[in-house]
Amino acid sequence: MTVIVENPVEDIELFEQKKEIHFDPDEVVSDGGFTMPDSNAFGQSFRDYENAENERHQIVEQTYRLQHSNQTYDYVKKMREEYSRLDKAEMSIWECCELLNDVVDESDPDLDEPQIMHLLQSAEAIRKDYPDEDWLHLTALIHDLGKILLLPQFGGLPQWSAVGDIFPVGCAFDESNVHYQFFKENPDFNDPKYNTKNGVYSEGCGLSNVLMSFGHDDYMYLVAKENGTTLPSAALFVIRYHSFYPLHSCGAYKHLMNEEDVENLEWLQIFNKYDLYSKSKVPVDVEKVKPYYLSLIDKYFPAKVKW
Repeated sequence: MTVIVENPVEDIELFEQKKEIHFDPDEVVSDGGFTMPDSNAFGQSFRDYENAENERHQIVEQTYRLQHSNQTYDYVKKMREEYSRLDKAEMSIWECCELLNDVVDESDPDLDEPQIMHLLQSAEAIRKDYPDEDWLHLTALIHDLGKILLLPQFGGLPQWSAVGDIFPVGCAFDESNVHYQFFKENPDFNDPKYNTKNGVYSEGCGLSNVLMSFGHDDYMYLVAKENGTTLPSAALFVIRYHSFYPLHSCGAYKHLMNEEDVENLEWLQIFNKYDLYSKSKVPVDVEKVKPYYLSLIDKYFPAKVKW
């Protein structure tokens, strides 16, 4: 059985109601706007986690097995405490972008290119369709910078502790999570403190009060927030929850959201289309677009950032 969390056909129909686009399957973005392609960089369905013919299937599956079995409530508390110190490095946002030339996300069934290209593809696609929302362009550029957690100088964390879809810990794991079956190996799965619908939380408590599985989303959120970025709250929400597919694709865990979360979720669902469907083998001319993104970095971040 093939499980595709997003429905590309429905998404394309909804998106094209908003914009008239001339689709060139060989381009990620065009002068007419961004068009969501029918297939990923491997010519297969997006977010296909069950197809054995997917050449990355075994790698992706093993990453999720380890993630689901090891990301416990106690583990997340420990990792968040360690990385909230931001004592690993001090560098600019762009310097961090360049570090992603050495990072490949093994949880991603859609792309095996260095991450910096994905960031630029996402940012450029959004820039075409939302030219006046410069904060959203920068958000796309930096949303995956937390994947530097995989590099030795930032702890050299295993893939399962840095990438992949994220989910709340401290409450029951929803069945909409990718490879849900692996949660049965998690010690929290049978713990009565954590395996009820609300667990240690209360309904409507707000996602900011919910511990999510530790990884690049939460780490980059901490970096941006603690370094005093002037990006709006919607940007921080996108950074923190862009891998929370059970929520923004399936509507799971909505009982934990508050009103501010509901408002910010609208921007996340806009962003998600560009994050997911811009993954392609078509490169972006880095030197051509670099001056624009450097200007945005200067606008919203200090020159040096603590990581």
